[in-house]
Amino acid sequence: MSIAELHKLPADEKLKIIEALWGDLAADDAAFASPAWHEDELRKTEADFAAGRVEILDWEDAKKELRKQFE
Repeated sequence: MSIAELHKLPADEKLKIIEALWGDLAADDAAFASPAWHEDELRKTEADFAAGRVEILDWEDAKKELRKQFE
């Protein structure tokens, strides 16, 4: 399937393709190494959480907050 054909697909079909591709990529953990900065950021977030500097939100509340930022 060409890129031009992909552009013509409805959104639900595009999402199915994305999910299939992501599942295929995610199936092989060794295929992609996380960059070093990613581990650094995870450690920073863990430290911030342990120190009480991170607010935990319910996923539904988090989505609402994010949507407000882009309205």
